[in-house]
Amino acid sequence: MGIVAAIGVLLPFPFYWWLWTNPQSWVNLCGQGKDPSTVMARVSHVLKAAQLLSLFSVASLSWPPPLYFWPVMAFGQFLNFRVYQLLGEAGTYYGVRFGKNIPWVTEFPFGVIRDPQYVGSVMSLLACLSWVPFQYIFLWCLGYVFMMLVESKEDPSARAKPIS
Repeated sequence: MGIVAAIGVLLPFPFYWWLWTNPQSWVNLCGQGKDPSTVMARVSHVLKAAQLLSLFSVASLSWPPPLYFWPVMAFGQFLNFRVYQLLGEAGTYYGVRFGKNIPWVTEFPFGVIRDPQYVGSVMSLLACLSWVPFQYIFLWCLGYVFMMLVESKEDPSARAKPIS
């Protein structure tokens, strides 16, 4: 396993863990006038690009992809887009942890699939197994499982207070 690619795949998860467990530190670091969810989204997009570059560095792309690729990737991405559509940026990027009031959502896929964004992301990764060595997909999926466990233990008293 290429150590640089493995580090690239795992790069976002310590950041997400730190934000989830230390939301007030992030709110303070962002400062007044900066939306912590928006800043998190921007940093997350850079980290996601690093993850994707890491996967491409070890991938063997070929065309056409196997038939399973299309439905698995399509449904995985549908879940991701649907979660973002329902929660918006603040709901997707830890707004509740940063002291924002995020309404509870029950529309599909919520209430049907537990952690639908992570499930969609894992499905999208699994769709790429014909191109990317298993160990990198597995490592990335372990990161998602780790974050599902971390986020399942949300303590409302540890939420950040917005900077006034």
